[in-house]
Amino acid sequence: MSAVHVRIPGLLRSYTDGAERVDLALSAPALLGDGLAELDARFPGLRFRVVDEQGKIRPHIKMFVNAVQARDLATPLPPGAELMIVGALSGG
Repeated sequence: MSAVHVRIPGLLRSYTDGAERVDLALSAPALLGDGLAELDARFPGLRFRVVDEQGKIRPHIKMFVNAVQARDLATPLPPGAELMIVGALSGG
């Protein structure tokens, strides 16, 4: 098992009971899709907010694994990785 630390943006904290950070225990080797599946198992509905029906990261969401942008769900999650989910802001 490998630990992955997930930083949750404010716009998704209603799904995590207000938690800013969630630690996941994943079987290695793990992918971003595995991490999101585990998050959704613990916090139902969260994955749908960041991944669309075609299995793609939604355009207004950016994900970073150890500060490097992850562009798809096949991105590796190394042991001890930090996953940061960022939601775009809009306004005018």
